[in-house]
Amino acid sequence: MVIKLSKLEKTIKKAEAFPPVDILELEAPPTHPGEILREEFLKPLNLTPQELAKELKIPIETIDELIKEKRPMSPEIAIKLSKRFGTTPQFWMGFQVDYDLWKAAKEMKIANVG
Repeated sequence: MVIKLSKLEKTIKKAEAFPPVDILELEAPPTHPGEILREEFLKPLNLTPQELAKELKIPIETIDELIKEKRPMSPEIAIKLSKRFGTTPQFWMGFQVDYDLWKAAKEMKIANVG
């Protein structure tokens, strides 16, 4: 009798081949969500920050600071971006969480805390 692997089992086997990387062990920071927005969405779509801000009904400064990596991704912006680009809010917030964890770990290490 041959037992077929379910989709989930196949996915788990693939994931095991590529163990997760501990964000805290990275030397360089993880990708900021603003870089993803700029490089993977705005540039390929020839969409300006002004156009996106207008579409999302948010201040241009918000998008401008985000793509310059000077502002964190907020849940509200993540929701708006996910609706605009067909992603999920978790997609955007995942980048922010990784970035924040790495930054906090580096700051703690510098301050000799933990």
